[in-house]
Amino acid sequence: MSTPFKVHWAEVAEEDLKDIILHIAEDSPRNARSIFEKLKKQASDLTCFPEKGRIVPELHDQGIFLYRELISTPWRIIYRISDNNVYVLSVIDSRQNSEDILLKRLVR
Repeated sequence: MSTPFKVHWAEVAEEDLKDIILHIAEDSPRNARSIFEKLKKQASDLTCFPEKGRIVPELHDQGIFLYRELISTPWRIIYRISDNNVYVLSVIDSRQNSEDILLKRLVR
């Protein structure tokens, strides 16, 4: 059996998640908690299935294949795999202009 991957959250991804949850909690603390748990669980599932997510389409169109995403509508968990590590890099709202956000954050 292969060694499980370790999931690491980048500071900006933690801030993304915090902002999402605080915004939702203004209307529904219960819903905010449920969404928080759902997003964290999806990311933690990457320890066993790191290639579960698809390659980010907007970046794929730019010839960039390093980044993957999990969809939890309307949010997208953006990550990359390196050795036995998974790095969660962003959690973004897909209703925003995702391409601009991704290119600004991930392509330098």
